[in-house]
Amino acid sequence: MPALVFSVLVGFTLALFLFPALIIQPFKYQSPRGIALAMAVRQVAPLWSLASLAAALLFAVMLWGRIGRWTRPLLVLGIVLASAATVMSRIDYFEWMFHPAGTPGFRSADQAQLAPSEMVMAVNLNGDARAYPILEMAYHHIVNDTVGDVPIVVTY
Repeated sequence: MPALVFSVLVGFTLALFLFPALIIQPFKYQSPRGIALAMAVRQVAPLWSLASLAAALLFAVMLWGRIGRWTRPLLVLGIVLASAATVMSRIDYFEWMFHPAGTPGFRSADQAQLAPSEMVMAVNLNGDARAYPILEMAYHHIVNDTVGDVPIVVTY
């Protein structure tokens, strides 16, 4: 029974980190209810993952003397995974997925390799035109640029 409780605690700690990370992704359908649930889990994950890790550590210590030598690495693996999930629940890993574009590179319209169905955001200022592909913008969300000698911020 303690081994089952240990496994559930490790699984719960991992779920607190993985659930929001798997729900909130670009180019995947995200229902309003799913997003709300993922954000709610993300809010409580730091506290609950720490509590779950502490309980898992207690059960690991309790199990250590009861299990065989070859099973102990599984306990260590569970604690390592739960510890990693606890740390990750405190890091804004969405910044890794949705990071600002550095210095964007541009191609002329005749050199662009866009499919006819690909959506773009377009800006035309003072005779200077730019198109920003939605597929690229979905990951970066923001591009600083100068169009027609006017500094702009393009966001999606």
